Amino acid sequence: MTPRIAVLDDEARLVAILEMVLRRASYEVEGFSAPESALAALGARRFDLLLTDLKMPGLDGLAVIEQLRAVDADIPVVVMTAHATIATAVAALRLGAFDYVEKPFDNDALLAVVARALDHSRLARENRYLRAELASRHGSAAIVAESPAMLRVLDLVRRAAKSDATVLVSGESGTGKELIARAVHVQSDRVGGPFVAVNCKALAPGVLESELFGHERGAFTGAERARAGLFERAEHGTLFLDEIGETSPDFQAKLLRVLQERRILRVGGSEERALDFRVVAATNRDLKREVEAGTFREDLYFRLAVIPIQLPPLRERPEDVLALARHFFVRAAAERKPPLEGWSPEVEAFLRRHTWPGNARELENTLERGVALARGPRIELADLLLEAEPARAFGAEAQAGESPLADWLDQRAAERIRDVLAASGKSRAEAARRLGVDRTTLWRWMQRLGISD
Repeated sequence: MTPRIAVLDDEARLVAILEMVLRRASYEVEGFSAPESALAALGARRFDLLLTDLKMPGLDGLAVIEQLRAVDADIPVVVMTAHATIATAVAALRLGAFDYVEKPFDNDALLAVVARALDHSRLARENRYLRAELASRHGSAAIVAESPAMLRVLDLVRRAAKSDATVLVSGESGTGKELIARAVHVQSDRVGGPFVAVNCKALAPGVLESELFGHERGAFTGAERARAGLFERAEHGTLFLDEIGETSPDFQAKLLRVLQERRILRVGGSEERALDFRVVAATNRDLKREVEAGTFREDLYFRLAVIPIQLPPLRERPEDVLALARHFFVRAAAERKPPLEGWSPEVEAFLRRHTWPGNARELENTLERGVALARGPRIELADLLLEAEPARAFGAEAQAGESPLADWLDQRAAERIRDVLAASGKSRAEAARRLGVDRTTLWRWMQRLGISD
């Protein structure tokens, strides 16, 4: 789309010259000699840039900028000024003007300023669009919630995102703690920075320290070069520390100091580095009890839990089960051929009655399994439980010695996939066709279930 520029100057001859110069540069131009006419047009039609004089009878350039901001806060403004009014031009910049050109100006210099202003405006629009897109995918709007408990959580997330305070997200495994952490990040002013996640439980204490703080060359055997840690990589962004309750007392002491001082010391280093970051931590433990038991530092707990967010388990918010199930079904069935119509009443009864000890993660796996293994146009109970009797799925409690339902279902799914692979001559493409899923979904299931060709 050709950029459209409004030109305002009380000298009609200069307006005509500017129109000619800008049109030769392939811009659409509309000229005005009266500030009131220009403001009326800017409020009624789309313009990408205003080029305005500062010294005009009646409304001067500063007044025009002030009134324009009430109509369009984002349109870039380039002001034209004589040498004697440079101070006024600086005042215009303080009001939000992009730049100024000094009269008499060189045409090429003017066009260069105009091009920079238009590029800046385009990048600003793209940034706003990307922020909105990111928020729709990872912000509160992307989290499926209908229960009062989760709606309260999302309200807290929106309020927490407005500050840089440390957030502690607590909840059982599978409740979506990382999803909440990402929502805090994308709704904050740090959305333009990185979101860096680390699972503290997955790393040994020494490795975790090196990963987070970085290390200098020669700090330990194998450290052949210096390496920035995750705190440095999260500069101007958010660092997500998952499973924070699994860390050692020694690491907790070092983390507390970093959170207090906002400075890190690389392993093997001698010079501290000041950093700008936000921390969101998560745990499935009751850290208050851990503090009472002496296994987690009280001072670190209070430093992390400036804003505590407690995620309720799925069994305590039954209003969300079917809403989440529909969300997972749509995502899992998006590329399935032939398409599925949904699920049977028996499946819906199971979804409502099951207590979901694995929370949303278990529900997602169940729907993905049903989509992958459905034999007909909709998911039947047998597709979720394979050859199991329905009564077993609805049993009040598993008897001693029985495997958890999710493990038992994974075993049946693995058997089904192995049988189809064998019948297909170990052809993944043919097996995926027979199972009614795409090859990527089949490969993901094989990886998760440990199935080789």
